[in-house]
Amino acid sequence: MLPILRNIGHVLYRIWFYVLVALPIVVFFPFLVLTTLSEKTYKEFFWLARNIWARTILYGMGCFPKITTEQSMEKGKSYMLVANHTSMLDIMLMLVVSKNPFVFVGKKELVKIPVFGFFYKRVCILVDRDNIKSRTGVYRRAQRRLDQGLSICIFPEGGVPEEHIALDEFKDGAFKMAIAHKIPIVPITFYDNKKRFSFTFLSGGPGSIRAKVHSFFEAGILGEEDKSTLREEVREVILKELETTKV
Repeated sequence: MLPILRNIGHVLYRIWFYVLVALPIVVFFPFLVLTTLSEKTYKEFFWLARNIWARTILYGMGCFPKITTEQSMEKGKSYMLVANHTSMLDIMLMLVVSKNPFVFVGKKELVKIPVFGFFYKRVCILVDRDNIKSRTGVYRRAQRRLDQGLSICIFPEGGVPEEHIALDEFKDGAFKMAIAHKIPIVPITFYDNKKRFSFTFLSGGPGSIRAKVHSFFEAGILGEEDKSTLREEVREVILKELETTKV
C-alpha cells in the first residue's frame, strides 16, 4: 500500500509543477506580453520571470534555494553562465542565481511546450543543433544581446544526460562564444535538482536546492585555439564539486 501512496504522491507532485509553471503566466499574461514586444523591455521581462515566475514555482514546489558564491557578478557587466543540466528546475534556479539579466540559448524544440513555449521563443536565442546556419546565427544574436548589457546562459552538456551520468561531456559553443565576445565564464554547480525533480516520472520531492557560483574564468585574453582547454577546465570545476559534495 505504501508504494502505491508514494507513487500517487509523485504523480500529484508532477501535476502541481505544471500548474505552477502555467499559473503565473496566465495571471500576468498581459504584462509578460507587453515586456516581450521589444528587446528594449527585456530587463522588465527578466524581473518578472525571476521574481515572480521562478520563485512561485520553486517555493510552491517546496524547493528552497540555497546559493553560495565564490565570486560575485558586477551589476551591468555581461557574463557567460554555464551549469550542469539535470532537471527542468535548472531554468528556475538559474533565474534566481543571477540578478544580472541574461538570455538563455536553448533548443528550438522547447517552443512546443504549451504556454511556456509562447514566451520561450520570444525571449530566448533558439538554436537548431542539426542546422549549421542556425548554430552560426547564434553568435550574431548573442552579440546583439551582449551589446544591450545582457549576459548569456548555456547548459554546455547540450541536453540532460542519462541520470546515472554525473556530468556529461561539454560542447564547445559556450566557450567559443565567450572567447569571441571576450566575456568571463561563470561556472555554476546545481547539486539537488535531479533529486527534487528528475526526468524519471515517479520520483522527486520537496527540499532545499543548492547552487554554487564558482570563481570566474576570464576569456578575454584567449584565442579560439584555447577553447578546448577552457572547456575542460570549467567542466573539471563542476565535476569535482559534484563528486566531493554530498548530494
